Amino acid sequence: MGYRHIDGAHAYGNEKQIGEAIKESGIPREEIFVTSKLAQTWHEPGDVERGLDLSLRNLQLDYGKPWKVGTGPLPHAYKAGENNETIRHPSGNGKPVIDYDLSRRYPETWQAMERLVDSGKAKAIGVCNFNVLKTKRILEIARIIPAVNQVELHPYLPQHELMEFSAKHGILLMAHQPLGGRPVPAVRGHPDQSPPTEDQTIVDVASSCGMSPAQVCLSWLIQKGIPVIPKSNQREHLRSNMQVRKLSVELFNLVDGLAALRLGGPVRFLDPSRHVGFDIFDEENDQPIEDAAAWD
Repeated sequence: MGYRHIDGAHAYGNEKQIGEAIKESGIPREEIFVTSKLAQTWHEPGDVERGLDLSLRNLQLDYGKPWKVGTGPLPHAYKAGENNETIRHPSGNGKPVIDYDLSRRYPETWQAMERLVDSGKAKAIGVCNFNVLKTKRILEIARIIPAVNQVELHPYLPQHELMEFSAKHGILLMAHQPLGGRPVPAVRGHPDQSPPTEDQTIVDVASSCGMSPAQVCLSWLIQKGIPVIPKSNQREHLRSNMQVRKLSVELFNLVDGLAALRLGGPVRFLDPSRHVGFDIFDEENDQPIEDAAAWD
């Protein structure tokens, strides 16, 4: 179909399958853009290189391009047990035990990742689900500016401030869940909220320009200069996601202003606050600021 960017993570449990598929495809390695993510139990600076090596072995690749902080993908760390497996809370609720100290030391994790670029093991590095506050802290110490920040972006969550900040500092935003999406229940925010693809404005725009609502959402993001990584396992959807067209200025502006016109304001579908006990998107405080556990 022409897809060349493969977005993955050790935590997804599919890196070996991706590696086999790349090998069987016969497509030259230099034509494929592979993204992995550092698992949240590998954020200790001394573990970072081993975390990348594990992903590269599974993917059967000799380098990663780019390689991003976070898995899930979230910018905080979990307590690691044997073989760097996630330690779960003893209450049996399945929630991870947060490594608060390491979660606050993510700039040190970044510096360890920079050394992998120095060594040639990683071609590029970036971050994932970082807000403006956390990105600023990275920039204070970075020798290598994050190449990309993969964040939730769709018509209900346009993140204009983050986009402006990132553009100013040469960081490319990449949209995960560009259609709104339904994250796993543990990190799902607004579970009763319908996605933007069902919004009447989006439906009307789609009807007027001969595209599907999903194609409208993707077209809007692409026109903003944002790469998109929609998720689908249906061949028809995979094909239609590639068949987008440019929106007129009028229709683009309708979609662009949708979140501001909503009575409830912007909607974040990925929200792990209840799962980890703090708000990773807090722009006032660089969370976590307290060692606490919300295991209800």
